[in-house]
Amino acid sequence: MKINLALRELHRSEHTLALTLAAVSARHVTEHEIHHVAYDLAEWSRTHLRELAAAGTRYDLDLNAAPRTEPLTSPIQAKLSELLGHRPEPALVLLMDLRRLHRVTAGVSVDWELLAQGAQAVKDQDLLALTERCHPQTLRQLRWSNAMLKVLAPQVLTS
Repeated sequence: MKINLALRELHRSEHTLALTLAAVSARHVTEHEIHHVAYDLAEWSRTHLRELAAAGTRYDLDLNAAPRTEPLTSPIQAKLSELLGHRPEPALVLLMDLRRLHRVTAGVSVDWELLAQGAQAVKDQDLLALTERCHPQTLRQLRWSNAMLKVLAPQVLTS
C-alpha cells in the first residue's frame, strides 16, 4: 500500500509547518498577535506530528513523534525583532513570512485531504478519524495566515 508514503509526506510537511510557525513567532516578537498566535498554532502541528507517528506504527513506519520544531536561530531572531521594533523593513519581512507560511499550510491541508481519501479507500477508520480531527485545525491555521495577509498587506504595501 502507498498509504505509508502519504503518512510520511504528511509528517514531513507538518514538521515544516511547525518549524515555519515557530520561525514566524520568533522573528516577529514585537508583533504580539503574530508572535503569540503563531506559537500557539505551532503547538497544533506538534500534536499532529505525535499523532501521525502513532498512526505510522500501524504501517510499519518509524516517524519521529517529537522532532525539533524550534529553529536553532530562534533566540537570535527574537532579539533582532526586538531591536528593529516597528520599522518598515520588518513589516515587509512579516508579509513575506506570512506568504510563505500560507503556502506551506496550504500544502499540509492538501496532504491531509490525500490521506483522508486514502484512509477511506483502505477502510482504515482510525486513520480517517485522525484526518477528521487534525485537518480542521490545519484549515484554521490556513484561514489565520490568509486573514493576516489581508489585514497587513494594504498597510505594508502602501506605507
